[in-house]
Amino acid sequence: MNELVSIIMPSYNTGKYIAESIQSIIEQTYKNWELLIIDDCSTDNTDDVVSQFRDLRIRYLKNDKNSGAAVSRNYGLQEAKGKWIAFLDSDDLWMPQKIEKQISFMQKNHYFFSYTQYEEIDEQSKSLGRVISGPKRITQKLMKAYCWPGCLTIMYDAEKIGMIQIENLKKHNDYAMWLKAIKNSDCYLLEQNLARYRKRNGSISNTGYSKLIKYHYLLWKNGEKCSSVIATVRTIENVFCGVWKKLAYVKKEDGCR
Repeated sequence: MNELVSIIMPSYNTGKYIAESIQSIIEQTYKNWELLIIDDCSTDNTDDVVSQFRDLRIRYLKNDKNSGAAVSRNYGLQEAKGKWIAFLDSDDLWMPQKIEKQISFMQKNHYFFSYTQYEEIDEQSKSLGRVISGPKRITQKLMKAYCWPGCLTIMYDAEKIGMIQIENLKKHNDYAMWLKAIKNSDCYLLEQNLARYRKRNGSISNTGYSKLIKYHYLLWKNGEKCSSVIATVRTIENVFCGVWKKLAYVKKEDGCR
């Protein structure tokens, strides 16, 4: 279990958080990884923060112009050299055994695509007491119904899934990747909390409900090239399943780290 893991990390004006995110990768018990940070023309101190890390496994790439997370992820995937592909946004965190446990889970069960549970934290890295899970097995049909996995928990075998490149979507570009990956393998849940997702005021993930519905529609219309009718039906299904996820797969726990 010593194959290279390529970790894709888009960044934009997260100088306040990115050091902690990078450190959570450095502290992994699994050591054979490369971190590809793709900066989207940040205007804060991200450059200065990243330059403090001298680890040769870290590659700092830059977009020519501000282009969005979809372009950054595409760039990172083009540059990735690992058998395993994983994702961590520049304000989120991993638990120390995340990579080791997930690869072991996949190799033991002959899986090619997996995700884990995660907990939510605030801007000060304090737990909000919520752990998010999902279905134990996500088929292509189920993935179309909703984006069940958290991006920070995904890992897949690049040799099986192949090269993924997505449309330039402002929102739900991670979902666009899973919709492509699921065509080559079902996705399986490792039922352990191995990541920490940061809830930030003003972030794109906290976009208003009406705009989120719009972005779901654009995912299907522009990303998946569906007709207007199919895109509308898929959007309605996504909204319904989003409510179901909150009811069925979000647990409130006092014992979060």
